[in-house]
Amino acid sequence: MMETWQGKHFSITDPKGVSTVIYQINKTEKEFLKDSPSYTVQRLDFSEELTGENMTKKTFYVDNPSDNQDDLVILSFAKDRVVVNMAILDDDKISISKKPMPLKFNSLYSEEKTEYKDFRYTPNLKRPICIIDPETTEEVKPVLYYDEKTNEVKGKCKLKPYKSYFAFEVRDKKDN
Repeated sequence: MMETWQGKHFSITDPKGVSTVIYQINKTEKEFLKDSPSYTVQRLDFSEELTGENMTKKTFYVDNPSDNQDDLVILSFAKDRVVVNMAILDDDKISISKKPMPLKFNSLYSEEKTEYKDFRYTPNLKRPICIIDPETTEEVKPVLYYDEKTNEVKGKCKLKPYKSYFAFEVRDKKDN
């Protein structure tokens, strides 16, 4: 029996020295909204193949597309900068969004080994914040812990000294 994959996919091409990662922005379900972040982010899986001279074609997969359209954050990491674009996936077409999303960006850097913590999760363990190592474009995986004072599941990330990280968070417009 062959497995069928329900979802959408699209491709982009990265020039040499650029690595693109894409996140789907999900609005939190109404029943969880009271005690949860309004939005969560989920990194899209991708496959890649080398094309032409020094180009990489990446195919990104949206496993749980919404019925109408999906908001995406496109992060392109180059040597010393990050280019951020918002996009909308409608059917299998992607278009760069003119409508700004309430995103907050940060560079995290410390000379000591440090922990970045206290971000909340939804009950199904989705989170609104993401910390990325710009050199590898890999996510810094958080360790979950239970905060007994607030009765919530929270996350913390261990950050290495003398290293920069890129963090972004999707917030409600009213939280700015």
